[in-house]
This record gives sequence, C-alpha cells and structure tokens, in this order.
Amino acid sequence: MRRSSPWLFLVVVLLGVLIAREPRLQKVDDVFLSLFLQNSQQRIPPAQVTQVEIGREDFRQMTPLRANKPLPKGEAARRSLSPLEYALFLQAILEFQPAVIGFEPILIWRDRESNQEQVFIDQAMKVPKLLVAMELGNKGKRDVPVEDLPTFSQVTGPRGGLAEFSGISHRPDDDIRLISTPGFTNLPPDRTDRIRVPMLLEYRGEIVPSFTLQALLLWLRSTTADVKIELGKQILLPNGWKIPIRRDGTLTINPVAAQSVHRLTLSNLLLAAQERDSHRPPTVDLSELKDQIVLFRIAGDPLQPPNVFAAAIATIQGNDYVRRMPWFYDWCLIAGLAVCGMFVGRVTKGVLFLTAIAISAGYALLALGLLSQSRLWLPMFLPFALLWILVVVRLVTPAGSSA
Repeated sequence: MRRSSPWLFLVVVLLGVLIAREPRLQKVDDVFLSLFLQNSQQRIPPAQVTQVEIGREDFRQMTPLRANKPLPKGEAARRSLSPLEYALFLQAILEFQPAVIGFEPILIWRDRESNQEQVFIDQAMKVPKLLVAMELGNKGKRDVPVEDLPTFSQVTGPRGGLAEFSGISHRPDDDIRLISTPGFTNLPPDRTDRIRVPMLLEYRGEIVPSFTLQALLLWLRSTTADVKIELGKQILLPNGWKIPIRRDGTLTINPVAAQSVHRLTLSNLLLAAQERDSHRPPTVDLSELKDQIVLFRIAGDPLQPPNVFAAAIATIQGNDYVRRMPWFYDWCLIAGLAVCGMFVGRVTKGVLFLTAIAISAGYALLALGLLSQSRLWLPMFLPFALLWILVVVRLVTPAGSSA
C-alpha cells in the first residue's frame, strides 16, 4: 500500500488558489458557462424589448427596378444607411408608440449626406425617449464635458475594476446629441466574451451608465440620481430591481433570454404601418410594441458592437440572472480535492481513470441540471483542472514510488 503524499496536497492547494484568483483563468469558466447555457432548457416569457435589424438590401428591395442604382463600391458604403433611411424607420415605428427607441450604430454620416440630416432630426424630435450610441476612448476633439453626461451620485465600493476612459472616440453631432440621451456601447476588450456586458463605465472620474443600463432607465422613466450602486455587488433601480454586477461593472447575460426578444423585419414594420394608417385589419400585429424598448441595428455591419444589448435588457426585465455558487464553494472544492490528492496513490491507475471520467460526467450533468432548473452555476474549470491534474500525476508516477 502506498503512503499518503503531503506534497501533492500542497500542489493542489496552490494550483486551486491560482485558478480561483487569476482573472484570465476564470475566463475559461465563462466558456463552459456559455456552452452550458446554450444547451440548458429554460422557459423565459417574452421580454419588453424588440430588435429591428435593417440593411441596405432591405431598402433596395423597396425601390422600383428602374430607379434602383448600384451600390457604391466599398464595404462601408454597402453596410451604412442614409439619414433618410433612418427617418423612414422612425416614421414607421412611431406609429406603434414604443417607450424608448435606441440606435446601436453611431449616427455619423458622410459629408454629402449632411443635407438630409434635418429630415432625420425632424422625425427624431417626435420620439418620446431617444437613445443614441456613443463610444468612450481617449481624449480628442469630440469630447463632451462630464457635466453634460448622465452620471451616478449614489455609488459605494471600490472603483478599481471599472474600465476607465478620458475622452469620447465616436459620437453623433451636437444637433442629434442635444435631443437624445447617450448610451455608451463600449464592451470588454476580449471579443470572445459574449456573455458579459458592461453596465457601468468610468469617465474622467465619474461613473456613467452603459447603453444597456441607460435604455432601462429611460424605459422606467428614471434618472441616474434615483439609482443606488454597490460596486462589485449590485445596482438597485428605483422600482426595486436588483442587477447583480461583477467587480468590473459587468453583467452576466443569460443567452437564453435572447430568445424572448421580439425580432422585427423592415418589411413587416412598413406593412403594419401602412395597414394602420389605412385602418385595415393588421396582417402583422405589432400592438405589443406599445411602451416597449425598440433597438435598431444595421444588418451585416462588423463595426457595430456584438448583438448583446437586447439579450442583456431581456435578462434584466425577466430577472433571469445566472447566479454563481458563493466563493466558499471554490475553497471547499480545493480542500476536498487536496485531501483526495494525499491518498490518490492508493488507487490503481485504471480505477482512478475510470472514476475520474464518471465524476466529471456526473458533475457536468449536475451543473446542467442546476443551471436549467435554478439558474445556479457550478464552477467547472476549477474542479476539472484539479481532478485531472491528480489523474495525470498518478498515471505518470512510476510503480513503487509514492504519489
């Protein structure tokens, strides 16, 4: 019989502490979470948010063939829309009285289209709550004073984890900015992360709301002065909703909530608007758009942020948060596997390998079940890494030596 191995106990503890405290290793767990969420079975009611995605081809199909001109060369021209096309969208959607209309692309047009901008502004001034995208960055010529932006006054907790910015990299012209509310579309620099969306950002020492949070505040008819923030813990909205946030001010999106977002095409929108104007029975019933949040996107534009804002809003509206097991669960895993490491040498290699496979499969099924039933997430990378480190060490240990 092999003796216990105290050195392996120490290795497991040190490796477990590294995994539990290293942010880059914790991101591996997000990959497991995203995969499990996509395969979980959750029932989520429809959200009060509608996504409208429109491209140049949608407008070309509406144009008579004899008047249809070839698109200009260049990818930017093919994916962009003119102020007149934006105005046509606003004219149609306003028929259904949404509470908030948000534009995810930044409203910047070419110089030759500036003469059409007034047409868009005339329609935009009719919108009850208009949300326009802006992007924070370094200091530049188009910066906006902090006093002109919505900021939070009731903030507690350490701010070190928030993304910091000193200027604005992209924003609409002042004519549009003055009739709208800005929402910042900055996302984490890691483009592979599709389940985290910022709720809070830091601009010149002040905390400002992201595009997602600002859309909700407009929808709730609230201001930043009504919101209480506990950094690293939660955002408390005036209606009592509590939004759990991480230390970096991000929210974990439930990808399944994206299925509760209403999707709308331009053709259906224009048809419903025409039937409404002519008092005909609706072919497409869009009455549910009343008092909703409507978000506008351009189809096929890789320069836009990933399509995460609607899913984030739906997650909050439905209280469909994914909650991770408390921090002490990680330390219990580390302690338990470290103790097992002391006695792993007493188990034959074949039995240990098969047992590890069974434990891994059972743990994964348990995690999937808890995620589907209770939206409770068990960490995956930590136990899997420690368990299979023990297996590998046992397999490579020569016979007759202590493991």
